[in-house]
Amino acid sequence: MIDTISNTVTRNPTGAGSSNALENLNTSQFLDLMIAELQNQDPLNPMDNAQMIEQIGQIRQIDASSRLTKTLDAVLMGQNLSSASAMIGKTISGLDDDADKVTGKVERVTVTDGVPKLHVGAKTVALKNVGEILP
Repeated sequence: MIDTISNTVTRNPTGAGSSNALENLNTSQFLDLMIAELQNQDPLNPMDNAQMIEQIGQIRQIDASSRLTKTLDAVLMGQNLSSASAMIGKTISGLDDDADKVTGKVERVTVTDGVPKLHVGAKTVALKNVGEILP
């Protein structure tokens, strides 16, 4: 975890939660931390303007990367839904959620936990588990 006041990195000895400690930090929280850092800095040794600009640039990069990831995830979901809906009415062969082989006509598509599911009778097949589309 980064301590913005002293600009040091501290590590969690167990390693738990240390990989993405700042993953949920948004721009508003970052600015709150920066204001606290400015208010608590040593007046005889203030933060260099270049450091401040560098930190602002870094948070903008993180924010842009986060928005890009969300956009790409949404595009992928749209493509998966399009592929799944194109299978409605087609006969498929694949594995259901219990890893049992399922063959039959796709009746409808739903999304469960971000994964498109094809409904074949009473069974559901994840889009990624479709083995083949039968004639």
